[in-house]
Amino acid sequence: MTVAERGTLRPAHETGVAARSVSAAFEALLGWFVEIAAAALVAAEIAILFAGVVSRYVFDNPLVWSDELASILFLWLAMLGAVIAFRRDEHMRMTAVVGMLPAATRATFDMLATAAALAFLILIAWPSYQYAREEVFITTPALELTNAWRAAALPCGIVLMAAFALLRAAKAGSLWSITIAFGAVAVLIVSFWLAEPIFRQLGNLNLLIFFVGVVAATVFAGVPIAFAFGLAVFGYLALATHTPLMVLVGRMDEGMSHLILLAVPLFVFLGLLIEMTGMARAMVAFLASLLGHVRGGLHYVLIAGMYLVSGISGSKAADMAAVAPVLFPEMKARGAKPGELVALLAATGAQTETIPPSLVLITIGSVTGVSIAALFTGGLLPGIVLGVLLCFVVRWRYRREPLADVNRATKRQVGRAFLIALPALALPFLIRAAVVEGVATATEVSTIGIAYSALAGLVIYRRFDWAAIKPMLASTACLSGAILLIIGTATGMAWGLTQSGFSRSLAVAMTGLPGGAFTFMAASIAAFVVLGSVLEGIPAIVLFGPLLFPIARAVGIHEVHYAMVVILAMGIGLFTPPFGVGYYAACAIGRVEPVEGMRPIWGFMLALVAGTIIVAVVPWISVGFLK
Repeated sequence: MTVAERGTLRPAHETGVAARSVSAAFEALLGWFVEIAAAALVAAEIAILFAGVVSRYVFDNPLVWSDELASILFLWLAMLGAVIAFRRDEHMRMTAVVGMLPAATRATFDMLATAAALAFLILIAWPSYQYAREEVFITTPALELTNAWRAAALPCGIVLMAAFALLRAAKAGSLWSITIAFGAVAVLIVSFWLAEPIFRQLGNLNLLIFFVGVVAATVFAGVPIAFAFGLAVFGYLALATHTPLMVLVGRMDEGMSHLILLAVPLFVFLGLLIEMTGMARAMVAFLASLLGHVRGGLHYVLIAGMYLVSGISGSKAADMAAVAPVLFPEMKARGAKPGELVALLAATGAQTETIPPSLVLITIGSVTGVSIAALFTGGLLPGIVLGVLLCFVVRWRYRREPLADVNRATKRQVGRAFLIALPALALPFLIRAAVVEGVATATEVSTIGIAYSALAGLVIYRRFDWAAIKPMLASTACLSGAILLIIGTATGMAWGLTQSGFSRSLAVAMTGLPGGAFTFMAASIAAFVVLGSVLEGIPAIVLFGPLLFPIARAVGIHEVHYAMVVILAMGIGLFTPPFGVGYYAACAIGRVEPVEGMRPIWGFMLALVAGTIIVAVVPWISVGFLK
C-alpha cells in the first residue's frame, strides 16, 4: 500500500471516530433532557397529589382538577421513564440463558434484543400517532383540555426510544454483530408477514404460536419483556385477526393510565428517600441492638429489617439496598459466609412481597379490581408467617455461632437506639392508617410518606442530600417506566386472549378440575412459581391476574387470600436461582458472586414453600383482619 493510499484511509477512519463521538455527545444531551423532564414530572406528581390531600382533608375543599392533571402527566411520566430505562438498558429482561454464552455471542444477542425492540417501536409508531390524533375529539371535564395532550406521550415516547435504539447501534463496535442482529430480525418479520394467509386459517392455534412461541423465543433470547409482549400481541393482531392496530395502542394506554398505578413511582421515590435520609439505617440499628448478641442475631435483624423497610418503600430493590450495606460488614466480621448472606437476602425479598405498599399488591388491585386497602391489610400476616419459618432455618444453621467477642447492648444503648429509630418505625403505621382511615387513597398516601420522610431527614436525622434529589427522581422515573411499559403491553396481550375466547375456555377447564378449590390453588402455586422465575412478578400478575381471579372467586376462594398465595408463589420463583432475576439483584447489591449463594439458598426456599402452603391452607392468615 502506498503512502498516498494510507493517507486516503486515515481521514475515513478519523471520520468514523468523529461520527461516533458526535453520536455519543448527541445521545448524552438527549438523555439529559429526557431525564430532566421525567424528574420534573415525578416532582410535579408528588406536589399535585399532596396538594390534593391537604386541600381535601385539611381545608375541606377538594381540588377537582388534581386527579385529572395527575392523569395527564402520568402517561408522560410513564413513557419518558420507559425511554430512560431503554437508554440505561434497565428494562426487565431474562438473561439467564444468554448470560451463559461466550462474550462475542452474548454481544450479538444484546444487539438482537435492541433490533427486536426497535422493530416493535417502528411497527407501533404509526398506530400510536393515529391513536393520539383520534383523541383530539375528547375533552377532559375539569380542565377542558383535549385528550391529545395526554395521548401524545405515546408516539413521543416511542420515537425517543427508537432514537436511542439507533444511537446504541451506532455506538456498537462490531459491524458484524449489527448486521447479523438486524438482518435476522428483518428476515423473521418478513417471513411472518408473508405467512399471513396461513395464520388467518389457524384460528386459536395462533395463540400458541404468538403468545407462547414468540414470547418464549424473544424472552429467552434476552429481549426486554415489555417488547417481547409487544411483538407477540402486534403480530397476533396484525397477522391473525382483522383488529385495527390502534386497538393495541388503546389497550396499552388503558393499562398504563390507571391512576392507582401512580403509586408505583411515588413509592419507589419514597424508598430511595428513606435510604438517603438514614431512616432505614436507624431502624436496622435498633433491631441490631435488640438481637445482635444472640446466635444468628444479625440474621434475625435482616429478616425483621426487610419486613419493616418493605412496609415503607414498596420496592424490593430499594429494600435490599437499604438493609444489606448496613448489616453485611458486621455479619461477615462474625464469620458469616457471603453466599449465605446473599441467600438470606434473596429469601427475605420473596418473604416480604406481600408487605404493603408492595408494588405487586398495587398492580393486583389495578388489574383485578380488588380493594387496595383490603390487600394492604391482608398482606401483613403472611409475611410474618414466612419470616418465622426463615428464623427457624437461621436458628438451626447458626446454633453453634461463636459469640465470645460480641457485646450485648445495654438497656441505655437499646433505649437510645429506639428513640433514634422511633420516627422511622412510625412511618409504616402512618402509611397504613392513612389508607385505612380514609385520609388518603393508596396513591396519595405515598405523598404523605414522602413529606414525612423529608421532614424527618431535614429536622431529626439531619441527613438530606439536595444534590441527590434529581438523580433519585430520574431513577424513580426509570424503574417506573420499565414497570408500566410491561403493564401496557401485557394489558394488550390479556385483551387479545380475552377476545379470542381463551379466558372462557380457561375458566371452564380450571373450574372443572377434580378437587375444586384445593386443586385450583395447588395448580396456581405451581404456575406462579414458574411464571415468577421466567416473567418476573408484575408481568405475570398483569397477564394472568384478570384471567385467574374470576376463577378463584367462582370456586369459592376469597380474592385477598388468593392474591396473597399467588404473590408468595411468584416471589419464590422470582428469587430462586438459576432463573430468578431477583436473586441476581440480591447478589449485585451484596457484591457477591451468584454461584456462592446457590447452595445455601435452598434451605431458605424450602421454608418459604412451606410457609406458602400454610398460608394457602389457612385462609384466616390473609383475611382474618379484614373488616
